[in-house]
Amino acid sequence: MIKDFEVTILGNTSSIPVHGRNHTSQVVQIGRELILLDCGEGTQLQLRRYKVKTSKISHIFISHLHGDHYLGLIGLLSSYNLSKRVDPIFLFGPKGLDEIITTHFRYSNTQLSYPLHFKETNPEKGFSLLTDQANYQVYSFPLKHRLPTTGFLIREKAGFRNLIKEKLQKEQLPLEAIHSLRKGLDYIGSDGSFYSVREYCYPLAPLRSYAFCSDTIYNPDINEFIKGVNLLYHESTFMESDAARAEKTFHSTAKQAAEIAKAAQVKQLLLGHFSSRYVDLEPMLEEAKTVFENSVLSLEGQTYTL
Repeated sequence: MIKDFEVTILGNTSSIPVHGRNHTSQVVQIGRELILLDCGEGTQLQLRRYKVKTSKISHIFISHLHGDHYLGLIGLLSSYNLSKRVDPIFLFGPKGLDEIITTHFRYSNTQLSYPLHFKETNPEKGFSLLTDQANYQVYSFPLKHRLPTTGFLIREKAGFRNLIKEKLQKEQLPLEAIHSLRKGLDYIGSDGSFYSVREYCYPLAPLRSYAFCSDTIYNPDINEFIKGVNLLYHESTFMESDAARAEKTFHSTAKQAAEIAKAAQVKQLLLGHFSSRYVDLEPMLEEAKTVFENSVLSLEGQTYTL
């Protein structure tokens, strides 16, 4: 189990940056790596404001091509170039994002100082593995919005097992057996000796997961992809009094987000992507809590630990 798995909110508003709220963006720390989820306008300023080490961001995931979710990306990539970054960036996003980036850098006569690897996401593929790293995996899954949109699921991977020292002090295990057990594999020696993970290792702590649902109409179909996650971020653009507006614009209400969280049996719900029509967000939180008590507002600069 990795030591750090936490989400910091950089922006939590929809459409227009108002009321001191910024466009959607989040940074996820998992172990020593940082992952950026969406990159709305102002993301660079927010990264600096909250003292995020941008050089440690290795992967960027863009949910869809509405401007409030990606218009900060070109600026961030340009700043990496100006700072002479050499480490690669792995970028995942919808069809057309690579063309947007390529066109911009072509006409600005920019040659990046670092490798930029792009992988296209496709909601029609359903639940798909995007990247498999040493400590985590990231999957995409389809959301229902006005443009092709994907949600992202970040799953912690099992690390090395901790051996029961008392057992090792009593017995002399072969080095190969120790290596196998730490990987979570039972060991059978050439001499027929057998060492089981259950007997020689402490149980693993439950693995953690985080789901990011940026823009979507109320859609219970996603429950199978996010079931039981430790933390679910689900857009809650509107209150129930504006439910008709939510349906028309393919967004969700706070109460609908809570219904998703309850049905998917998640541990905690993080509300976000708030409409500019709401200055005070507490009533929105109260509506969500009537359905799912463990709901919280996403607050800019706040870090949520899994």
